[in-house]
Amino acid sequence: MGKIVRALSADGSALCCAVDTTDIVNELHRVHGTSATASAAAGRLSTAAVIMGAMMKNEGDRLTLRINGGGSIGTVTAVSDYRGNVKCCLDNPYADLPLNSIGKLDVGGIVGTDGYLAVIKDLGLKEPYIGQIPIVNGEIALDITQYYAVSEQIPTVCALGVLVDTDLTIKRSGGYMIQLVPPVNESAIDFIEENIKDMQSVTSMLEQGLTPEEIALKGLKGLDGEILDSWEAVYYCDCSRERTERVLAALGKKELLKLAQEDPVTEVCCHFCDKKYTFTSDELSELAKNI
Repeated sequence: MGKIVRALSADGSALCCAVDTTDIVNELHRVHGTSATASAAAGRLSTAAVIMGAMMKNEGDRLTLRINGGGSIGTVTAVSDYRGNVKCCLDNPYADLPLNSIGKLDVGGIVGTDGYLAVIKDLGLKEPYIGQIPIVNGEIALDITQYYAVSEQIPTVCALGVLVDTDLTIKRSGGYMIQLVPPVNESAIDFIEENIKDMQSVTSMLEQGLTPEEIALKGLKGLDGEILDSWEAVYYCDCSRERTERVLAALGKKELLKLAQEDPVTEVCCHFCDKKYTFTSDELSELAKNI
């Protein structure tokens, strides 16, 4: 399970959410069979979705992050609920690249920079909120930071990391996000800037045994940060046969009858968890009758 922690400065001017998503990204890798670089890219986006989902307010709120920069991985989509439970799908889980010039997994290269990051928030209103920005560098964290600056005008720092082992399993994965709460306290900015300079990468801190609680408080050092709450999150797909039937029904009566005639059994695979649902010709014909 993943661990989510939220901490607040004593004066309420800064909030830090830190997460350990190692188990979550390991499950993502197990489901999709991702390459090392694809694990890093999808893992970072999923970790961002965990954090942003956990910062939503109401039960039933839902967040979708989608990025496509024209790179070989294609579109990567992560969906989370208000508790930070997340699922992810990607066009090409086997895409990979050599290490970049500093010896790191080339996430920016595999994602690309010719495209957009979209943030979709379903808050139970008539229409979802959709924010979209051009990709900055495809490394995910800076793109998320830029989204908040441009679309929500919230001063934000985002750090994300995925450390992949030699057998392609995930050694460590996590992230943190620090946001200033209006009205902005200028002195808080100074403390946070110094804290960020002193903090190692997320995966390095996790490798050293730091907990999300300790990472969150490091982010708020000098601001008398206190832990607000903490809980666990998982890689979770809410697909079902009933949902799949609704997707099939959306194809329309003509298309359903065509599928029923072409094959005795139609198989539908969930892009998020790889679960397969089968429908016989008779079942598709019956579904078509009820449209």
